[in-house]
Amino acid sequence: MVAVWKGAALAAALVLGGWGSATAMELRIGLAAEPSSADPHYHNLTPNNAVARHVFEALVDMDEVQTMKPGLAESWKTLDDTTWEFSLRKDVKFHDGSPFTADDVLFSFNRVPNVPKSPSPKTAYVRGKVIEKIDDHTIRIRTARPDALMLNSLAQIEIMSAKAAASASTEDLNAGRGTVGTGPYQFVEFVPGDRLVVKRNDAYWRGREPWEKVTFRFIKSDPTRVAALLSGDVDVIETVPTADAQRLAKEPKVALASALSNRVIYLHMDRLRETSPFVKSKDGSAIKNPFHNLKVRQALTRAINRPAIVERIMEGEAVPASQLLPDVYAGTSKNLKPVAYDLEAARKLLAEAGYPNGFRLTIHGPNGRYTNDTKIIEAVAQMFTRLGVETTVETLPPAVFFSRASSGGPDKTPEFSMILAGWSAGTGEPGDSMRSLLMSFDPQAGTGSANRGRYSNPQFDQLIQKGFATVDAAKRAEIFASAAEVVMNDVGLIPIHYQKNTWAAKKGLKVTPRTDEYTFAMSVRP
Repeated sequence: MVAVWKGAALAAALVLGGWGSATAMELRIGLAAEPSSADPHYHNLTPNNAVARHVFEALVDMDEVQTMKPGLAESWKTLDDTTWEFSLRKDVKFHDGSPFTADDVLFSFNRVPNVPKSPSPKTAYVRGKVIEKIDDHTIRIRTARPDALMLNSLAQIEIMSAKAAASASTEDLNAGRGTVGTGPYQFVEFVPGDRLVVKRNDAYWRGREPWEKVTFRFIKSDPTRVAALLSGDVDVIETVPTADAQRLAKEPKVALASALSNRVIYLHMDRLRETSPFVKSKDGSAIKNPFHNLKVRQALTRAINRPAIVERIMEGEAVPASQLLPDVYAGTSKNLKPVAYDLEAARKLLAEAGYPNGFRLTIHGPNGRYTNDTKIIEAVAQMFTRLGVETTVETLPPAVFFSRASSGGPDKTPEFSMILAGWSAGTGEPGDSMRSLLMSFDPQAGTGSANRGRYSNPQFDQLIQKGFATVDAAKRAEIFASAAEVVMNDVGLIPIHYQKNTWAAKKGLKVTPRTDEYTFAMSVRP
């Protein structure tokens, strides 16, 4: 079967007329979240992936609505149910002038599972795939069983230069040693806490970009980021604060571009330990982990007033969530609806579970990683406290939070009892989200890489594995929808809402919004 690609309709793009210092030479972008590294394989995190794609490319590309199209692979075909053949482009060179070949693909795929200290590795995308070089511009990938999401997985793996990065560590790449790709921009510098700078690749195989230099400034503070745009310090900002969206929409020198996000904001609960470190009785003594009780989980999700969070905290820039992706995506369940707020029913469930007086809980989360994240955690804490679960909040810088949430506990287990986090479906479908967030944690199998609650459900695992092995798209969607119902009815995690993605730019620029939240200089045009 030969792959066929269809042009996708462009997401709405806004033409903004001529104001500010943006020229065809330099573009300055204000980011709300800082990448944790310039190593493209170190951390499967939206800020990391977004900046990496300026320097590195994948075999398969995704457009602004996550439709797949050729990248460094110009075409592909299936030779049988478990064998794919990819034809690589012959006109591509790395930034150092060396040619792109199959050797670079093999090097990159072998590197992914071996990056030390990765807080969220990309191992799941390469696990179970045996890659064979046929010639310099042809590779074959074999799997033990049909892999329906082969292209989605390949779209997540950046191709690095085998020559330049052969012995490069994450620290080397952060310093620009071996940070060599085929992308539209070349790495210049990464200054943690301040900026990442790239310069135009004039020999780019798709043609030169309009911006000679792009500076990504890390501006976590919402008011500071907006002020930087209005003062002319930056030309584009991402994650427009919900409190400022309506005001900026009326600003004649600024225009907004937005799209519904595939990011869900959710709560993960500790399902690993019999006694959880940040759960206590009301008198402070240790108790059995209440999150193992389904009725406790049901009580907590019913105690959350999602419409109130969307309206009052997100100021309408979100949609209440029922599962990991909005149900407009294939593979989601139309039967699942956001859990209705019902405090009395929640209190009854808590009492039936054996906690009529509740317990004490600390929720941990990042401060400044997601839109209004601290406010959301505080609101949820208030709602749980009304339920009878006396809840306190501790927020941490994102890099510190994710490290501790992943492996800060004994024997590098997750440290916390309950966390708030977000997940963006980079593959444009729910299977990868469910595999990463909710399948049983198994580093060897590449499952549960972001399962910081260590949820485990054999029935759910089997459905996901069956879905990945089902090539028929309609049947696969039915299987994933069933899996979503199983895990949501079991309250494997607690979804809160889906964010909206909003960018603001100065007059004189055209911005194309993306459903995957990636902020690209390639999406900005004069």
